[in-house]
Amino acid sequence: MNTVSIQTIDTYVAFIELNRPEAKNAISVQFLEELHQAIKVVQKEKFRALVIMGVGDAFCSGADLKERKNMSEPEVKKFLRHINVCFSELANLFIPTIAAINGFAFGGGLELALSCDIRYASESAVMGLTETKLGIIPGAGGTQRLSRIVGESTAMEWIFSGKKFSSAEALSRGLVSKVVNPLDLKDSSLALAREIAESAPIAVSASKKAIRQGNSLPMESALQWEQLCYSETLTTNDRLEALQAFAEKRKPMFKGE
Repeated sequence: MNTVSIQTIDTYVAFIELNRPEAKNAISVQFLEELHQAIKVVQKEKFRALVIMGVGDAFCSGADLKERKNMSEPEVKKFLRHINVCFSELANLFIPTIAAINGFAFGGGLELALSCDIRYASESAVMGLTETKLGIIPGAGGTQRLSRIVGESTAMEWIFSGKKFSSAEALSRGLVSKVVNPLDLKDSSLALAREIAESAPIAVSASKKAIRQGNSLPMESALQWEQLCYSETLTTNDRLEALQAFAEKRKPMFKGE
């Protein structure tokens, strides 16, 4: 039985579903392989946005500790290498990615959400990088991605204490951008993905690249980088289509060209 599935919604939106509800969508070796394969599908197809969500009352509860207990040290290291490659490929997708955090998101599960561009959460979601309570540290990008999103102080507070926090606290600290009723989470996340998919794909991709890489540069260099990204849109057919649609008072039909 597959533990991760991918489907297409309205032509341009990819929807990845984490489907190990009996294990709170914990990351097993099989789960990780199937998630990685789903991300590779997104890399190859002409999707314009991606939503990731868990089945049941968990987004992803982190590594499967029952499976981990029986792993040798080389097997653990291999697993860590794989999860880092997988999450990095997710983070580096050229399209916007949305984590719909519908429940528990602990350890590697929260690191999965951190690898996405945008995070929506249900009112009942509980999150945390709890690794220090297990004698380890976040090892799938958590120490780096969390601190870049919420700042060093909050990242240190959460990671050092291994605390679990609510979606309300996550919203107040800037980890998630929206909190909704659990019954509305999927629709809200897909609505955002659909709205993104209606924008010009090359422009959206260039915007993501400008923001992501610009954040690591001094302001003057970042502004120069923004201009380079902007220049990628100037010769596109989509830009001409937008101008034509404006003149004709109609909605533009972008093709990603």
